[in-house]
Formats: sequence, C-alpha cells, structure tokens
Amino acid sequence: MRIPTNMIFSQASAPPSDQETTWTFPGAIVGFIAWLLALGFPFLFYGSNTLFFFLYTWPFFLALMPVAVVIGIALHSLLEGRLVLSVIATIITVALMFGVLFLWLMS
Repeated sequence: MRIPTNMIFSQASAPPSDQETTWTFPGAIVGFIAWLLALGFPFLFYGSNTLFFFLYTWPFFLALMPVAVVIGIALHSLLEGRLVLSVIATIITVALMFGVLFLWLMS
C-alpha cells in the first residue's frame, strides 16, 4: 500500500555545486587546433603534391577530427585543466595519430 507524504525540498537542503568542471570547451578547442596543425604538417614535407594525396584519402583524415576533439577533451580532463600540458600532450598525440594513418596510407 502506498503511503502518500508531502516532502518539502528547500534550496538549503541541496547546496549548489561550486566544483563544476569546465574542461570540455578548452579541450575541444585544443583538439581541433591540433587536428588543423596535423592536417597542415604533411604540406611542409611534400609541398603541394599533398593535395593529390588528400584528394582520395580525405575521408580518413576527416574521420580523425572528432577523435582529435575527444582526445583534447580527455587529456585536458586527465591533466586537471592544466592548459599548457594538455596542449602539448594533445598536439603530440594527434600528430602521432596522423603520422600513423599517413604512413599506413602511403605504404
């Protein structure tokens, strides 16, 4: 049998959380910028001939964009919001990911 009782919830019973995490947006921006840098890096080595290579392989590199954004968010979160360390770690991780894909497609 159900016993109906009226419970009054006041704002004093649930204090607002002062420890909200705000690491998603900076991490996503860092991940996207790292993806852009990694996308432009082959142009430094191979020049304008890279455009012909990207003509047929662009879906692979485009698919790495959300992965790079998630990596940026995850590393920024794991490094507790330290921006300089998360930028360095994200750029290195995304560059290695691009390098592995680029070398795999070249072979």
